[in-house]
Amino acid sequence: MAWMDKHNLTMLNEFILMGITDLPEFQAPLFGLFLIVYMVSAVGNLGLIFLTKIDSRLQTPMYFFLRHLALTDLGYSTAVGPKMLANLAVNQHTISYNWCATQLTFFAFFLVFIVSEIFILSAMSYDRYVAICNPLLYPVIMSQRLCQLLVAVPYLHSTFVSLLITIKIFHSSFCGYNVVSHFYCDSLPLLPLLCSNTQEIELIILILASFDLISSFLIVLVSYLLILESILRMNSAEGRHKAFSTCGSHLMVVVAFYGTLIFMYVQPESSHSLDSDKVASIIYTLVIPMLNPLIYSLRNKDVKCALQRVWENPCNTFFLKVYTL
Repeated sequence: MAWMDKHNLTMLNEFILMGITDLPEFQAPLFGLFLIVYMVSAVGNLGLIFLTKIDSRLQTPMYFFLRHLALTDLGYSTAVGPKMLANLAVNQHTISYNWCATQLTFFAFFLVFIVSEIFILSAMSYDRYVAICNPLLYPVIMSQRLCQLLVAVPYLHSTFVSLLITIKIFHSSFCGYNVVSHFYCDSLPLLPLLCSNTQEIELIILILASFDLISSFLIVLVSYLLILESILRMNSAEGRHKAFSTCGSHLMVVVAFYGTLIFMYVQPESSHSLDSDKVASIIYTLVIPMLNPLIYSLRNKDVKCALQRVWENPCNTFFLKVYTL
């Protein structure tokens, strides 16, 4: 009988997401705000993917990585945004067991995209290091094969990480309490709902998150220290300004992205606050994916010129790309 009670408790059909707020008067304004944020993010990232794919002048390693950065931004914002908007629209915060697993797999895919973005940002910093410190060897070092490898490895690694965490969580027993203290299914808020010992899962998450953050951050840090050293050795003020301007957009994205992730996952458990975690989650799931295309388009002359060419003659641009394919 006890076994039957435990078995019935573990067969959950749905979870209840606490959402961003439980105050009804804020549901409509938040829905409008996050709808605008998500639409700007989706249009901006799709636009970057489209531009860097069809414009012949954007076929360089930098824009190859930027295209994949836009893809990861679009991926993890879409994993969370539409479901959150639907819950705000109907004031219903339930999510099915299967969709929660899918969203975690989207946090698996969300994790796929998040972890991939971490290492794509690292690859972009290495690309900037080679472009500034070894400009004559840049076409040789940053070959198409190396660029594809620098993107493929993060996707494979993040897929392994995300599936491992998702399988570990959803192969464990849930105790029947199905209220998730978040607005989407994330790994950490799901752990308190498990009946089984979560130390192994927590250790796996800690080790993998630490490895991903530290290794990728070290690549970025070393790349920028070498870039700074190279820039300071330049005699021309114009050359220094040009070198700094090529790194400015990437550096802004790195600071915003790593800052929120470190705040979310590396702070001590005693200092964790549900509200602060939600704010940090909103920043890196919705706000940063919206800001990235704006930063790279508004601060990048090549992207602005490409957008202007497509805007002035969209049909010729599209058919020329189709013809060359």
